[in-house]
Amino acid sequence: MEELRSKIKTLFLEISKSLKIFDLENKKSKLGELKNEMTRPDFWNDQERAKNISWQASVLEKGINDWQNIAKEVAELNDLSQDQQAEELLKELENKYNILYNQFTSLAVQLFLQGKYDELAAIITVNAGAGGVDAQDWAQMIERMYLRLAEKNNWQVHLMSRSVGSEAGIKSVIFKVQGPYAYGYLKNEAGVHRLVRLSPYDADHARHTSFAMLEVLPEIINPEIDIKEEDIKVDTFRSSGNGGQSVNTTDSAVRVTHLPTGISAGCQNERSQIQNKKQALSHLYAKLQKYYEAEQEDERKMIKGEYTEAAWGNQIRSYVIHPYKMVKDHRTNFQSKDPDRVLGGDLMPFIKANLEKNVVA
Repeated sequence: MEELRSKIKTLFLEISKSLKIFDLENKKSKLGELKNEMTRPDFWNDQERAKNISWQASVLEKGINDWQNIAKEVAELNDLSQDQQAEELLKELENKYNILYNQFTSLAVQLFLQGKYDELAAIITVNAGAGGVDAQDWAQMIERMYLRLAEKNNWQVHLMSRSVGSEAGIKSVIFKVQGPYAYGYLKNEAGVHRLVRLSPYDADHARHTSFAMLEVLPEIINPEIDIKEEDIKVDTFRSSGNGGQSVNTTDSAVRVTHLPTGISAGCQNERSQIQNKKQALSHLYAKLQKYYEAEQEDERKMIKGEYTEAAWGNQIRSYVIHPYKMVKDHRTNFQSKDPDRVLGGDLMPFIKANLEKNVVA
């Protein structure tokens, strides 16, 4: 019984410490601000923004309720374990402890996701790098890997823009991933991803190395920056998507450029020019917010697309299919000997290893 009391006491102390890291009171204040905004008469005038705010509020509220509930239950369990008659309830106390401990370990991942934008949706851009057709095929494999990761986690995906390769694969793709803490989980996936395999596009079936570049930005709902109308250049062009009513038959695709910085963003997958412009501006705001917050010039250059060539020496992770099988993250040294599983979307072990490393750092 004393061993169980000690375990329950430790769990109680761990949760008390975790509540401080989770910053419960700040989360409640933020939720209150969002709920106040949701009561405004003009809240639903912009439905896309309203949906995003409602979704963010629901994520915050769930997190708050989950932590409050487990804190209350563990406190009650701790009190009950100190009772003189606790010995008679040993089995029940053990079962309750195991349930609460498992709940805590699941919730504890959120403690690594306390960044400014971690609870927001993520805007992901994949660009084929050095390697020709193989690289374009690799970019499509990367796209598929993150779509499967989203599917495994019940995250919603919204395609914004996609440019197919001349022979195979894709040149680039932009899509939004929406789910609880999507940006927090995905932010460290940004960088160069390297593939080593026997090329299916080489007549000699020789070994090739291909590269793809991943950019990950938060979808910022209430941007802190103000963009003047005269600082924006809007270009329209014909979409190059899969087709459909009015999608690639009119100049509905939009690219917006912020003239002072040269940063641009585009969208071509919506049916109307107005919708595409709205999505493109959302992406541009995300880029600009991160650009102005970037402390290092190298980071600013990367956001502008001027830095970090998707080529040898810059990779954050290598996926080797030949001559041996291994996926290795070069920042954490976390490895898997099953690249097929990783490419099938089993990325959470890599993501969590990175989150833990950054918290320790």
